[in-house]
Amino acid sequence: MRYSVIIPVYNRPDEVDELLYSLTTQTFEDFEVIIVEDGSSIPCKEVCDRYADRLNVSYYSKPNSGPGQTRNYGAERSQGDYLIILDSDVILPEGYFASIEEELQTSPSDAFGGPDRAHESFTAIQKAINYSMTSFFTTGGIRGGKKKMDKFYPRSFNMGIRREVYQTLGGFSKMRFGEDIDFSIRIFKGGYSCRLFPGAWVYHKRRTDLRKFFKQVHNSGIARINLYKKYPDSLKMVHLLPGIFTLGVVLLTILFGVGLLGGVCALVWMQTAAHRSVTGEAILLMCSLWTMLIALLPLLFYSLLVCVDAGIRNRSFRIGLLSVGASFVQLIGYGAGFWRAWWKRCVLGKDEFEAFRHNFYK
Repeated sequence: MRYSVIIPVYNRPDEVDELLYSLTTQTFEDFEVIIVEDGSSIPCKEVCDRYADRLNVSYYSKPNSGPGQTRNYGAERSQGDYLIILDSDVILPEGYFASIEEELQTSPSDAFGGPDRAHESFTAIQKAINYSMTSFFTTGGIRGGKKKMDKFYPRSFNMGIRREVYQTLGGFSKMRFGEDIDFSIRIFKGGYSCRLFPGAWVYHKRRTDLRKFFKQVHNSGIARINLYKKYPDSLKMVHLLPGIFTLGVVLLTILFGVGLLGGVCALVWMQTAAHRSVTGEAILLMCSLWTMLIALLPLLFYSLLVCVDAGIRNRSFRIGLLSVGASFVQLIGYGAGFWRAWWKRCVLGKDEFEAFRHNFYK
C-alpha cells in the first residue's frame, strides 16, 4: 500500500461524504482510507458504508481524545508507506495523489504538505475566511503561499509523512490545539526533510461564520505561546505580528476615542460660550478632528488594501468587503489569544493545563 489517508472526524458526516466522494475521483488509486470517529454524537458510519464498494475504507469509533490522539489511533491501524493526514472538512481535486506521487518520484521527502484553496461552492464568508488565512497581508504567507516569511510547516489539514518517521517521532502529542505545529517542529528537529508540494493542494472549508473563526484563531494564538514554552526557538518574528497588530488597533482605538471625546467637549463648550470668543474651543475641535483622522488612516489603508486584493482574487467586491472583517477577526483573535497566553504562561507562570483547562481539556 502506497498511501494511508488518516481522517479524524467529530460530528461532520456531511463533510465526510464530500471528502470520500472526492477520493473516488482520484487518478492515482493505490491508497486506503481510515476514518476515526472521535466520540461524535452524530456518527458517519452510514456514510462510510456507502463508499465500501468504491474505496478501501475502514471505519473506527473511539471515545473523544482530541485530533492528535485520534490520528495516532488511525495511524496504528494503517498499512501505507506514507501517511496522509487530512481534516474532514477538505475536498481533494482529482489530481491530488498524482501530484504527490510526481513530487516524491522527482525528489523524495520524509514529510510534506500542501496549500489550500476555496472551492466555487463555498459561501462568501468561507471564501473570505480562506483569504484571511492564506494571504500574505494576514499570515505572511506561512500557510503555503508562494511568498512566505518563515519556512513551511505542514498543517494537519493537508500533511504527508513517511511511516517510519511518524513512528520514530511517536506521532502527534497530547496537545489539544497546535499539535500539528508541534509535530512539524519535531520533524525539523529530528533532521528529516520536509517541503511544500505546491500542486498537492486541497479545498478547505475552515469555519462557516466569524464567531467560530474567532474562537479557532484565538486558540491558535494560545497554542503559539504553549509551543514557545516547549520550544523557545520556535517563536519567530512573523508569529509576533498579529499580537503587534492587535496592540496597534487597541492604541489607535484609544486615540480615536480621545479625539472623539475632545471634539464633543469642544462642541459643547462652543454652544455654552456663544457670548464670548471660542477660539480655544475651535482649536480643540480642530485638534480633535486631526487626532481622529490620524487614528483612522492606518486602519482605513489596511482595510482598503485587503478589500482590493481579496476582491480581485475572488472577482467579487462583496467577498473583498467580507475579507476585511475576516482579516481583522483573524489577526485580533490570534493576537488576543497570544497576549492572553503570554500573561498566563510567561508572566503568571501557570502550566498549560491550569492556564487553559476550559479551552483544551473539557
